[in-house]
Amino acid sequence: MNEKMTQNQRLDYLVEEFKTDSVQYKGLETPKDTGGKRRILRSLMNIRMPKAFPDDVLAVQDEYLTGRAEEKGIVRLSDIPEIRDGLSIWQGDITRLAADAIVNAANSQMLGCFVPMHTCIDNCIHTFAGVQLRAECSRQMNQLRIKYGKDYEQPTAVPMLTDAYNLPAKKVIHIVGPIVQYKLTPELEKELADCYLNTLDMCLVNNLRSVAFCCISTGVFHFPNKRAAQIAVSAVDSWLSQHSGAMERVIFNVFKDEDKKYYEELI
Repeated sequence: MNEKMTQNQRLDYLVEEFKTDSVQYKGLETPKDTGGKRRILRSLMNIRMPKAFPDDVLAVQDEYLTGRAEEKGIVRLSDIPEIRDGLSIWQGDITRLAADAIVNAANSQMLGCFVPMHTCIDNCIHTFAGVQLRAECSRQMNQLRIKYGKDYEQPTAVPMLTDAYNLPAKKVIHIVGPIVQYKLTPELEKELADCYLNTLDMCLVNNLRSVAFCCISTGVFHFPNKRAAQIAVSAVDSWLSQHSGAMERVIFNVFKDEDKKYYEELI
């Protein structure tokens, strides 16, 4: 049935289904314009706790998000120039990349961002992957709590691998970067390097041969952008020199012009 729906029909259907599912926002007035409907849908997805959803609704969500990915334009490795030694820089929305894995800057709860329409990468990845991603993260965290205790939170620099669902990438690697609260320390710098090294180790074990790194810890975690880029490139170079031929491509995904400049200077 959903194959024959248009994108606009899917959007209308999903807004109503997510409103009904939310209870609290059941009576919310739906905007008439497409942009308004998209904002409502994304917001309802953002605040939704991980729980079951009817298969027929998920099927429409999947069709809709696959369509949105195509509308935004899927970016493949062949579209991104290699600068040297399998390294690339790409500026833009990481949810467009068809790499084997994209890296998500997560928080220690590992459930994504619950702030409606927040522009952080965690929110974007969860939004365009679909609600299955939060559900999978929740299942993995519940298993870890059984093992380590009910107060378990994901430690810094320990990656978690999930499917990517409706994203063009095959997998998502979620990692918690170090938080700079007062000043930069050697310990924080080592933790950031470990984020890159441990992620590449996870790629190696899982036969993921291309990965796109976001600028881990540079946003609300307050790691200085230039130093973060230096550590990222140094760690990746070091790992690649020890694992020759293991990766087809490592992409530094940047959003800000400032970060693009730093990576271009380093690579």
